[in-house]
Amino acid sequence: MPVLDAIVPAGGTLREDFAKVVGVDRKALIRFEDKPLIQRVLEALRAAPSVGRVVVIGAEEVEKAIPAGLADAVLPEGTSGPDNIDRAIRWYQQSLQEPERVLIVTADLPFLTPQSIEDFVAKVPPEADIAAPLITKEAFEDMFPMCDALFVKLREGPVTLGCAYVVKARTCVRCKPHIEEAFARRKSKIGMASLLGLPFVYKWLVGSLSVADVERKVAEVLHCKPVAVRDAPPELAFDVDYPDDYAYALGVFEEKLAKPHP
Repeated sequence: MPVLDAIVPAGGTLREDFAKVVGVDRKALIRFEDKPLIQRVLEALRAAPSVGRVVVIGAEEVEKAIPAGLADAVLPEGTSGPDNIDRAIRWYQQSLQEPERVLIVTADLPFLTPQSIEDFVAKVPPEADIAAPLITKEAFEDMFPMCDALFVKLREGPVTLGCAYVVKARTCVRCKPHIEEAFARRKSKIGMASLLGLPFVYKWLVGSLSVADVERKVAEVLHCKPVAVRDAPPELAFDVDYPDDYAYALGVFEEKLAKPHP
């Protein structure tokens, strides 16, 4: 299995109501088992045999929360998520060892493990320009019962995307304008509909959209070869976007700590 350099975007601030609940204003600094999320994610990456160098993009307070040796570089955040990823890729391109592909992992995955990283990376075909993990509702709820998560109903059944991606570095740079456009429209149903096209949206609304349909649309928009990695580890899909996510994850950690050691 090839070794991939990793990118961890850790920019942005929390909404005021969420920040009051967790006691910090940045998602990467939310603590579980007395460790900030950014540390938990970096420790998992460092323990994964398929991961080489690691670059984090985040504010100064995020950099201060990272123990020595867990990141090869911490870059200042840019104006958007895609811009942060682009900064990290350009940092790698300026190094003596420019990577062909990189692993992008968000900084808000409390249950990320080295094994879940290895399982995902091992399933990524070499011809993929962009590969994203696809998790079924059944698999997610089996690991995280009674957890409220958002699923998209496709012809194959309800699924959700994980928060890790393997991308060809130069493809990511080339596609940045298209990715920025999609990122800007991500919270607007009308905006996304205009980007994806009415036939695509109609198939989704009537429940006839398939995984292959989605792959074809992404290929059309980004002019690359995307791959949805099926049966990916559910840990990749549990991110901490809302107070309810935090409460659920906190309950899991507290339950684990309360159990007596064998």
